[in-house]
Formats: sequence, C-alpha cells, structure tokens
Amino acid sequence: MENKEKQIWDLIIIGGGPAGITAGIFAGRQKLKTLLITKEFGGQINLKAVHIENYPGFSEISGKELISRFVEHLKKYPVEILLEEVIKIRKENDIFNVITEKNNLFFSRTAILAVGAKPRTLEIKGEKEFLGKGVSYCPVCDGYFFKEKQVAIIGGGNAGFESALFLSQIAKKIYILDFSETPKADKELQERVESTKKVEFIGGVKIKEIQGENFVKALIYEEIKTNREFILPVSGVFIHAGTVPQTYLVEGLVDFNEKKEIKINPETLQTKTPGLFAAGDCTEGKYKQIVIAAAQGAKAALSAFEFLKAKQ
Repeated sequence: MENKEKQIWDLIIIGGGPAGITAGIFAGRQKLKTLLITKEFGGQINLKAVHIENYPGFSEISGKELISRFVEHLKKYPVEILLEEVIKIRKENDIFNVITEKNNLFFSRTAILAVGAKPRTLEIKGEKEFLGKGVSYCPVCDGYFFKEKQVAIIGGGNAGFESALFLSQIAKKIYILDFSETPKADKELQERVESTKKVEFIGGVKIKEIQGENFVKALIYEEIKTNREFILPVSGVFIHAGTVPQTYLVEGLVDFNEKKEIKINPETLQTKTPGLFAAGDCTEGKYKQIVIAAAQGAKAALSAFEFLKAKQ
C-alpha cells in the first residue's frame, strides 16, 4: 500500500454529491486542512431526468449546472480534491486511515461520510439478464433508445414521475407501476405528468418478471388484491425502486438501521465512532432531498470543526 500523503489531515470528506461538496465549503471556511475524495462529482443528481425546481435560489436548473456551481464554489477554498474511489476506512490510535481503489493511504483526525446511495434492484427474473438490453436505472442515459416505443417505469415516487415527464418527450406510451395503490410523487409533479396525456399509472401491483429475447418485450405484474397476472408489452423498463446506501466501506465503525442507512446523532451528525460524521443520502432519514443533503454537509463540517476544537 502506497502512502503518498505523509501528512495528517484535519478532515477527509468521502463523497462528491451535494452533502460532500457543501461539507468541503464549510470546512474550507473554518480553515480546516481538508481533503475531499470522490470518484466523480454529482452523485444521484447525475441521474436526474428533469430540471431541479426545488432548490432555493433557482426556480429551475439542470442537475449538471447545479453541481457545476457547487464545485465552482468549493474551489474558492483551499480544499484539496482527489478523484478516486474510497474502498475502506479504519481507525487506529484516534487517526482515520482512508484507503482508495489505487491503494493509496491517507490519514485524518476526523472524517465525513457523504457516500450517497445507488439505485435499488428489484431482484426479479429478467432484471439482470436484460440490463442494457431494455432494463435501465437511468432514463437520462438510455431514454433516447426508446423513441416512439412503449416503456414501463417501476416506482411511483418523485423519481419515477420525473422520469415519466422526461420520457414523455421521447416515448409513445409510458406506464408507471407501483406497489402502492396511489402515487407517492408530489401533487404538482403528478399534474404535470398527467398533462402529457402519455402516462398511465397502475397501482397496487407486484412486479413478477421481465421477459424478452435479445431485448425486453414485456413486463409481467400481479394485481395484489386479486392475485391475477397481467402481461404488459413494453420495449423498456426503467427501475426507480429507491436507493441503497453506499455504506459497505465503514462496517464496524457505524451502526445501521434496517435499511442499511447510517445511524447518526441528529444534533451533530456524528456516528457511534468519535470524529466520524455522516451526511446526505447514506444517513437515516425519511426525506432524501438535495437541500437536506447540503444542509447536513454543512452541519457535519461544523461539527467536525467543534470536535477538533475540543481536542486542542
């Protein structure tokens, strides 16, 4: 293992989404010697299918532009940035050891986990087999392959309806399927989707199987009340079944809830390990919003500053 950095940082931030970047900004303002490590900037925002309309100060802005502004702001401060993926974090003698995919080792007195989450899989027959052949988790990446075709979206929350709105410009017909009988998306978003006249919501169902030959041809679902199965002819299936926190690299240092989200002190955002804080979508909490992740990033950085100050 190569230790390229002999110095001990005040703070290492792992993650380059809204939480991680905001933590970097606030750490920089507090003059902490800070290293931010991320494979790429953006996180879940890179998968946004439509413009963001609920971030204060911007009535409408693309995810790419918002993150660009976040990064531009971050670079005004003396925060060092490393574009690598962290694979493990340990703590030895009150110092955090952060190991990257390139086998580099970095040391810090405090750390903030802002590792975000990845799309949750359905674990149904055909999902893995047709990945890239009609099954996708990213409508922005793959939507244009389905011009004038029928597609299905699994998930009736905001992400599913945002994808439907985006795909309404491309696809001929869009079905949104969800376990719940009624959509969970914001009412305003539902109204916008309804106005496209291209989207049909099918609630109270369980997804059974994705079928096809070389590419997806149909989706099999079961009506929960009647146990009747239906075949829905579609060329594409976009899955929005929630997210899974990227928390594997800190097992042993933190406690998890039943969703594998990191448990934190709500006041300080500290985990069970002193000096280790967490922010954003990897933490426990009902609401996963950009503004909330950013606020938690700020709070975590200020808490890390207070932690270091108390140690002096």
